[in-house]
Amino acid sequence: MTSKFLSLLEASPAPLVADGAMGTLLHARGAPFDQCFDELNLTEPATVEGIHHEYLEAGAQIILTNTFGANQFKLAKHGLEDQEENINRAGVELARRAAASFPETLIAGDIGPLGVRLAPFGRIHLEEARQAFSRQAAALAAAGVDLIVIETMSDLYEIREAIRAALAVRNSLNRSLPIVASVTFTRDDRTILGDSPEKVAHALAEAQADVIGVNCSSGPAQLLRLVKAMHAAVPEAKLWVKPNAGWPEQVGGRIMYPAEADYFGDYALAFCEAGASVIGGCCGTTPRHIASMRKALDANPRGCGMPVLQVAEAADVSEIIPEKEPDSKLAQKLAQGKFVIAAEMDPPRGLSTHKLIAGASLLAESGADVINVADSPMARMRMSAWAVCEVIQRQVGVETTLHFPIRGRNLLRVQGDLLAAYALGLRNIFVIMGDPTSVGDYPEAADNYDLVPSGLIKLIKQGFNAGVDHSGTSIGQPTSFFVGAALNLTAADPDQESLNIHRKVLAGADFFITQPIYRPQDGPNFLERYAARYGLLQRPVLVGILPLVNSRHARFLQHEVPGISIPEEMLKLMDEAGESSPQAGIELATSLIEAVRPWAQGVYLMPQFNRYDLIAEIIEASKVLDK
Repeated sequence: MTSKFLSLLEASPAPLVADGAMGTLLHARGAPFDQCFDELNLTEPATVEGIHHEYLEAGAQIILTNTFGANQFKLAKHGLEDQEENINRAGVELARRAAASFPETLIAGDIGPLGVRLAPFGRIHLEEARQAFSRQAAALAAAGVDLIVIETMSDLYEIREAIRAALAVRNSLNRSLPIVASVTFTRDDRTILGDSPEKVAHALAEAQADVIGVNCSSGPAQLLRLVKAMHAAVPEAKLWVKPNAGWPEQVGGRIMYPAEADYFGDYALAFCEAGASVIGGCCGTTPRHIASMRKALDANPRGCGMPVLQVAEAADVSEIIPEKEPDSKLAQKLAQGKFVIAAEMDPPRGLSTHKLIAGASLLAESGADVINVADSPMARMRMSAWAVCEVIQRQVGVETTLHFPIRGRNLLRVQGDLLAAYALGLRNIFVIMGDPTSVGDYPEAADNYDLVPSGLIKLIKQGFNAGVDHSGTSIGQPTSFFVGAALNLTAADPDQESLNIHRKVLAGADFFITQPIYRPQDGPNFLERYAARYGLLQRPVLVGILPLVNSRHARFLQHEVPGISIPEEMLKLMDEAGESSPQAGIELATSLIEAVRPWAQGVYLMPQFNRYDLIAEIIEASKVLDK
């Protein structure tokens, strides 16, 4: 039998619009995160129905039932496994009731992950998983859903079993029941188990899902990139896309998402151009985001699209340091009052260091004073930063600064790692908290730590540099680490940040590196506030500079990256720059460097999309002005 959903996809010149987040709104209306949101179908039906109705009024054509976690495994954690059928049936009834005034609405039965690991990575056998998915799919189908949506999956083994279960339920019915299969990705465009969007697209299509896609993950920028990759891999596939409202941040005990509704309207057109058949929102999105997408599509029913930022693969770096030098070159330059230029590089994801060395060589030749090597940025698995620093120093001959996150390290490992770094010839250490493992490749990995950043600074400066470890035992000879610490000039709570900085100063921090800024006055504003409480910050400050690549990049940073604030005039300039936007970004960064010189002793340049060529131009321009 022909499905209304699939018929609409074939006939519609623009994507169908699905709803946005359910859990985010339930939490905002009082439901704690540790509560079973699916149970609210029985205990708070008016709240659930009301959220459905708001999305329909915003222009959604498809609404997902509040049954994302209504499977036996997740319900069992709340003692509700016996209520599985009732909760799923109630979820469908509430959606139908909300859609009473919107007769063309499609009701999608929502199925999420089981919340347990499947073999070969866990103890639940594939057959057990399929049976669990089958029970939920059967309950949703019996209640009368128009389609099944299997979403937010990160394991291809699991989503294949879910699709098989849904297919078996469909085959038992005397009606059509289309199946949507949607996967979530990590920040490096891979699933948690390392699968690429191309591999995922082929796997879902081969599993006979009617519509394939991506949801959750990051904000619209990443999902546009993923949709394009999936479309290129399986051009004939119907595509479903529901991005989060950017990466979440915790503010005052609440989880907040930065992407605004208008931003989603712009991306609705881009998703349309990329070939998406259904668009909507995931975590952090609201009826306002859906209304913005609906408005954008209605205003542009056929000619959709925006320029797409192309993201390159990571490049690499390398360097050398003089052996047994009492003070690092960085320490000497800062002591001499020189304006220092540091550039950041990420370690490679695999074994090859060719790109690393090429990028580091370019930066060194352009005049970078030091190369900072990040340690597992965004909690992604990469080559050891210690090894990368040693390779750069040995093969390129430029000094490095090792990023040293405390997260995930106990006291024993911290001290062993410090000894190893010193033995490899590393002298500059940048102490940071590090990214939580929950956002990375292995979200269940241990995330504990024994020292806070100021505690590690104290251990290095007052312990290792004095020749003793944490217990006071001799390490044979004193080290001569030069230690940097992080500084946020635009912190939401500047008084708390001032206190944190003062603690780092007392612990012995030698210099500070700031978060990226776009307003030169941010520095004096914070430093004056700090001085009023604790006296002048008598430590060199290297200002974070993150060059803009084009208009899309600028607005991505503005809307999706917490803590970034770009002046409207800069956004307008990038909008107007067109094909010359990379050069405009170089000029803006160069101007910003000149503007911070009166109060900073250097800059910390952060390449975007591995555009080390742009960073080299900025360094060269800055060096010319320095002369």
